[in-house]
Amino acid sequence: MKKAPIELQELRRRIYAKAKSEPSWRFWGLYVHVCKRETLRAAYEMAKHNNGAPGIDGISFEVIEESGVEVFLEQIRDELVSGTYRPLRNRRREIPKGNGKVRVLGIPTIRDRVVQGALKLILEPIFEADFQPGAFGYRPGRTAHQAVGRVAREIAYYKTRILDIDLKAFFDNVRHDLLLVKVAKRVDDAGVMRLLKLILKASGKKGVPQGGVISPLLSNVYLNEVDRMLEKAKRVTFDGHTHVEYVRYADDLVVLVNGFARNDWLLGAVNRRLREELAKLDVEVNEEKSRIVDLAKGESFGYLGFDFRRVKSRQGKWRPHFAPQMKKRTALLAELKTVFRQKRSRPAAEIVTRINPILRGWVNYFAIGSSTRCFSYVRRWMEIKMRRHLMRARKRKGMGWTRWSSSDLHREFGLFRDYYVRAADRLVLAARTRDT
Repeated sequence: MKKAPIELQELRRRIYAKAKSEPSWRFWGLYVHVCKRETLRAAYEMAKHNNGAPGIDGISFEVIEESGVEVFLEQIRDELVSGTYRPLRNRRREIPKGNGKVRVLGIPTIRDRVVQGALKLILEPIFEADFQPGAFGYRPGRTAHQAVGRVAREIAYYKTRILDIDLKAFFDNVRHDLLLVKVAKRVDDAGVMRLLKLILKASGKKGVPQGGVISPLLSNVYLNEVDRMLEKAKRVTFDGHTHVEYVRYADDLVVLVNGFARNDWLLGAVNRRLREELAKLDVEVNEEKSRIVDLAKGESFGYLGFDFRRVKSRQGKWRPHFAPQMKKRTALLAELKTVFRQKRSRPAAEIVTRINPILRGWVNYFAIGSSTRCFSYVRRWMEIKMRRHLMRARKRKGMGWTRWSSSDLHREFGLFRDYYVRAADRLVLAARTRDT
């Protein structure tokens, strides 16, 4: 994310400090900051940095910059100040999920992305002050790797009973009335509330669009009371040791409970209270995908693309083991196969140009934990595919084992080769283990 200008950063810092020091304060006078040129310009720069396809109006960043960015932003500002701004409906785009189903993204126009971004810049520091430690998704300074690391750490601390909760079509079913009430507890500004209602209405009668700039912030606001309940569960069961921990990344939630027999009751109690809080929000639990896992019995669960389990170290101590899920590896190889098929008759350099960014992004995400064996498989598979392509181009049989070494494939053709699990992350995530 690009940094906001200094003055805007200072404003956000002051808003956060006020919100943190006075948890019941309702902010007013915010709309004027949303409409400022500085805020709109920062929102535009963030939208451009994230790139993305045009919305339903077909207007791209290239078109905007040909006509003049300042003219574009001034027009938006005039509409916001005069109260004539109306968001366009989102362009729908279906993204395959890998299980035969699709995830529907709602892509706003660039104009609407700028407005949502400006609103987010002003509202975010208010609600950041209220969010709980176990929430990681789409928050400044927080990453998926940190969420994965916390899960691994708590497994090392013998929290081996897992509530793996799947929320059914969460983003599509957020109730606007409940969400607006939650925002209004912290915002006493008619202009901001009116603008937020317009944005929500553009996405339909309920739900927040996946693909909307402000949607992640709103989803965190919506689920914050669930996080508060889990934080309370941690406090009331604390006896010198924490027996309950949770990690939430957007709508992906796991609760980890201590594996000692004396805490058998706790798993059921937390499960019951969690479902009560979700019911208040009209959030439905997907029972087919939600389950209770006991790592002490050799079971495993998936979270944020990783498969988690417990294994014994060489010293005979239990430790967390987390590596890329098989379905993630399969999806990667399928994507790479498609590139090779589409570029069957093209030079190796052209294929490398296409596949290197795919490999780099995938490896960078999974380069923590116990991914070494998976990386070795992917690297070997990739080298074999490249050998086949090179020999086919030369109308030769075989794999070219004597013609090219593995080093040649990477050095001569520029094939991606940085399959390293980062040592620093290993040290951070290899939390202290305990004997059972």
